[in-house]
Amino acid sequence: MAPRAASKTAESSDKVSVICRALRRAIIEQALEPGAKLPEDSLGERFGVSRTIARHALGQLAAEGLVELRRNRIAVVATPSWQDARDAFDVRIQLERLVVRQLAGKLTKVQIEELNAHVDAEDRARGGSDPVSIRLATEFHILLAHMTNSPILIRYVSEIAYRCCLTLSLFSRPHSSECAINEHRAIIAALIKGDEEKVMSLMHSHLDSVAGRALVSPVPQRGRDLLDILAPYAEAAEGGRVVKLPKAVRGR
Repeated sequence: MAPRAASKTAESSDKVSVICRALRRAIIEQALEPGAKLPEDSLGERFGVSRTIARHALGQLAAEGLVELRRNRIAVVATPSWQDARDAFDVRIQLERLVVRQLAGKLTKVQIEELNAHVDAEDRARGGSDPVSIRLATEFHILLAHMTNSPILIRYVSEIAYRCCLTLSLFSRPHSSECAINEHRAIIAALIKGDEEKVMSLMHSHLDSVAGRALVSPVPQRGRDLLDILAPYAEAAEGGRVVKLPKAVRGR
């Protein structure tokens, strides 16, 4: 590939990442409601990109289960059902058991510091917005997946974790993040100790409990303008003001 073409491809990929990052946070933090339309032209206008680039971003979010692509190129925020969410959690449990089995006793000092710093960020967010706490809790699991350096685990854990995250943002009981923080610290301790069986059991019970803390409760519709909703998320995504995660996580 010629240098100019390669540069253009990289630039397009960066723009897709920015859009995905902004939309993902807006959806998970409930600024964008289930069923809200995501027109390609409006996204292109907000992020200064072509409709093609906006379409690629929507396709990536659709793979994560956060967006539904309908006929005539209409994209909307996904509306997950509780049964679908329960099935997703069952799959997620098995994937994340593999993650912690691979990491048990193998974390570097830097990785341990990253994990503890992330849980500290979760702790600071406690008492604030529940969807923000849920997003941070989800990113803890994605951070663990990236530490395996396994492309397959990174991809599938990330996609299913975000899918579960959307459901929790919509349905979870208020103030359920405190339990998750304590469980995350216990998982880190077991990983450091290198006890594979214990850390796999902890991850299983943790994710099962997270799913069990959810309640189906409708979210009231607010009917705000898409560009106004996305403004703060776009600025944060473009400015990189996000929780410190590996580059691969931040670029998703």
